[in-house]
Amino acid sequence: MIDRNDQVDARIAKLDKLRELGVNPYPHHFSVSFDSKYLIDNKDQLLAAETVVRWAGRVVRYNRKGKMCFMHLKDRTGKMQVVVMSSNVPESDYEVVKLTDLGDWIGVEGTCMVTQAGEYSVRATKFVMLSKAVRPLPTPKEKIDEQGNKVVFDEFASVELRYRQRYLDLTLNDDVREVFYKRSRIVQAIREYLLEQKYLEVETPTLQPIYGGANARPFTTHHNAQGMTLYLRVANELYLKRCIVGGLDRVFEFTKNFRNEGMDRTHSPEFSALEFYEAFADYNDMMRHFENIWERACIAANGTTEIETQGKQVSFKAPWPRLTVYQAIEKFAGLQVESMSDDEIKSEIAKRHIEMKGEWLRGRAILSIFEHDCEPNLTGPIFITDFPKESTPLCKGHRTKPELIEQFEPYVVGWEVGNAYTELNDPLLQRELLEEQVSRGRGGEDETHPMDESFLHSIECGLPPTGGVGIGVDRMIMILTNQPTIRDVQLFPLMKPE
Repeated sequence: MIDRNDQVDARIAKLDKLRELGVNPYPHHFSVSFDSKYLIDNKDQLLAAETVVRWAGRVVRYNRKGKMCFMHLKDRTGKMQVVVMSSNVPESDYEVVKLTDLGDWIGVEGTCMVTQAGEYSVRATKFVMLSKAVRPLPTPKEKIDEQGNKVVFDEFASVELRYRQRYLDLTLNDDVREVFYKRSRIVQAIREYLLEQKYLEVETPTLQPIYGGANARPFTTHHNAQGMTLYLRVANELYLKRCIVGGLDRVFEFTKNFRNEGMDRTHSPEFSALEFYEAFADYNDMMRHFENIWERACIAANGTTEIETQGKQVSFKAPWPRLTVYQAIEKFAGLQVESMSDDEIKSEIAKRHIEMKGEWLRGRAILSIFEHDCEPNLTGPIFITDFPKESTPLCKGHRTKPELIEQFEPYVVGWEVGNAYTELNDPLLQRELLEEQVSRGRGGEDETHPMDESFLHSIECGLPPTGGVGIGVDRMIMILTNQPTIRDVQLFPLMKPE
């Protein structure tokens, strides 16, 4: 049953009255000829030609005085005034005007005009109720304080309520809507770039019998008919590599990934990602693609590569600078870890009060120092390259330094915004490294790769030299739209039950 209050009761009474008048308050269709942007951009032409327009929007301002009503309708491109005079519309239409409230969806037909007050408007000759809102929208209230200043209060300002009722957030806050328009433009710009580079867009499974492709805890589910335990995808890497094995030599996929982990301002258990893989390429080629994608996405969202985001001025113009992990640690921590003994590294770990779970490994310890001392200082954009081999079992060894792998992570405003490798394609070494990961998981590490025999079988059939990239799309959009949390760029973020 609908939650009733005086305002809801009053609106339902108007709804009943509309039906008594023979008006369908929820018609099936209304033909719109122009949106508000077109009406405003083509003002002179429409006025001169007295063009009949059909337009629709939500009522956001309503002022009726006797036989004349002024209201503002808002559509996806903006808002504009409608003037309804009882002498210009059928009597039945003006009865509908009298029963209109803020929040209702209205369709009008008429010609454009300029009022005596100088406001460009649509002069209605037809007025149609498209959807009667039985619940009022939150509206800001104004008062004048003791100093004579206008103060706005009681707005739809609760962040949690805005996330739960995003439909109202979008209705009331133009800046919120603009974030999601920018999100769409960013995604399309990325897709266009990859298609230009002759990549093929593919789809891989969300339900997987073995999860893999990232060090992460999965969500577990069960398929009743097959009696199978399944996992929601944590990454799509292993399936996209199967595509490369099969001769689809340039592939990409936008996915929803699911990781059963904590939530904070940059992490969500459900998030959007992009991965792309290219045969006969390495991580140097992937850096070129990565920086080109970010440059193009920034222009798509903001019209420029120079923006202020997260309190910092950032340029996404390619090319980006590069530092190795060793160079970054020397620059920001003052340590030359490459020449330090294990005991010296352990001492530095202890000084920093860094906790390491599971087996102590030199590479993991170096990564811990990097994360502690370097990441917060990487305003970027910058590529950090050449990671210790313990960071992932899926990457090819470095050409000249056997303790490293050919991996890069890009950073912007201190956040990691992607991951990329020269992909490991030696099937025997791949098996050995995955077996080692399984052993480390038994040893207490929280997030390790499971053994995936199907994936191993695929690369045993021959994986050519390959470069691959993963990008966290939500975090990218946070940066390019200057939003404070990941929930601000997800239309309907996960919330605890009320």
